[in-house]
Amino acid sequence: MKSKSYFSFGTSLHKALQRFHDSQDQGVSTIEEAKAALEESWIDAGYANAEEMSEALAEGKEILSSYVEQVLTAPVTAKTLYLEKTLRTTLDGFVLLGRLDRVDEWDDGSLEILDYKTGRSGVTSDEAAQDLALNVYQLLLKKHHPERSVCASIIAVRSGEKGTFSLTDQELSDLESDLNSLGKEILNRDYENLRPKPKSLCPQCDFLALCKRDPDFAEAYGFDSAPSAL
Repeated sequence: MKSKSYFSFGTSLHKALQRFHDSQDQGVSTIEEAKAALEESWIDAGYANAEEMSEALAEGKEILSSYVEQVLTAPVTAKTLYLEKTLRTTLDGFVLLGRLDRVDEWDDGSLEILDYKTGRSGVTSDEAAQDLALNVYQLLLKKHHPERSVCASIIAVRSGEKGTFSLTDQELSDLESDLNSLGKEILNRDYENLRPKPKSLCPQCDFLALCKRDPDFAEAYGFDSAPSAL
């Protein structure tokens, strides 16, 4: 699987944001320190050349500087409870996992999940509510803290905009039921007889060569015959 520059970019920014919000890390509390943290955590995989990587690093510093400035201007009063925390729960025959960027605890005891989006410049609460991962994160956090009120937010790091929503108990129950149904379908599917079909996303798939081994797929995709090996 080839490295992707946008994955490297996002992961690098996430690491710098983690250090900035980590109360145990006394070395990252200013814009300059945050930019230095980004340099230290920078991942250079996936970029076409040194110039492209240098431009991406400069852009990352600009985005991080703007974010840190906003936070320092209007500090968050909540206590950071988790950073890059993996939560898990056992559902019907499988384990559900989720890695949360950040969880804040407010004075009233409520918990807020913060999910950083480094590639978008804006977000609304409705858009956040449509994010499947955030819905799953709420379910996981509620499983671990059933007595707490839980909400989830997307932070568009480029602009600092935030979209927040909260699932009701009934919506969480419906989500769990849907996940159980999907899990059963995945676990019980007949993969031995599953045949690949061309889709619009195929050209961007890192595993396209595997599907090309199937003669029907190869023909539909425009190949005379399926390759004999990767």
